[in-house]
Amino acid sequence: MVGDTPAALTVWKTIRIALLLIVLAAVALHAWLDRLSTQSWQEPLWVGIFPLNGDGSREAASYVAGLDAESFRAIAQFCAREAHRYGVAVDEPVHLELYPEGHALPPTLAPGSGPLAIAWWSLRMRLFASHAEVPGRAPPRIRLFVLYHDPATLERVPDSHGLEKGLTGVVHAFAAPAMAGANNIVITHELLHTVGATDKYEPGSGQPLEPQGLGDPERVPRYPQERAEIMAGRVALSGQESEMPRSLAAVVVGAQTAREIGWVKR
Repeated sequence: MVGDTPAALTVWKTIRIALLLIVLAAVALHAWLDRLSTQSWQEPLWVGIFPLNGDGSREAASYVAGLDAESFRAIAQFCAREAHRYGVAVDEPVHLELYPEGHALPPTLAPGSGPLAIAWWSLRMRLFASHAEVPGRAPPRIRLFVLYHDPATLERVPDSHGLEKGLTGVVHAFAAPAMAGANNIVITHELLHTVGATDKYEPGSGQPLEPQGLGDPERVPRYPQERAEIMAGRVALSGQESEMPRSLAAVVVGAQTAREIGWVKR
């Protein structure tokens, strides 16, 4: 048949490649526009907190039901404090909105997943986030899904993830008032991932990297540190020891992170 000639097959192959390139270009353009819009800091960045019962427990359900806007105010205050320290002029760099509790859980990412599995999860996560709409409520620019777990059932929550491509994040937190401060540190950490910040700790040990992962890299003597860098998440007590701070009051945004998220222009 005429349609099966080598010339026709070449044409169709060229068309398929052209369509693929157009799709890739559109995705790249969308990511570039997202980056511009989230790193301009000319107006408040709207962030939606979507609480979820992560393990189906009665304890998590009770904790989620008791959440209100005040539960996350420290995050907005931290972002304002640190942004103003770097000269950002907008009064409220991050505006947080608490949305009603959802019921569907986001897709999971298995520990140790390879690049292909991570890419597939990222696509599924972006699709999941796109359906997180609340009638009568304006959609946020960034969506953070916070899954709460009963601390009596596990010693450590699963890893949390923040996606710059897709402007969404999944945070695992403990459903305990005593852990509220630590939960807010993790939420803020993942939030800053969505706007371009990178981790500043050693993957295996969790020890803050030197000097970019230290709250005060110019401190003399260097150890023990008194504050944590937000993308390291821990206060370095020595070159081999560190501990989790209790709240964002003991956390700062370091110079490298400030450059990555656009608070300091390169």
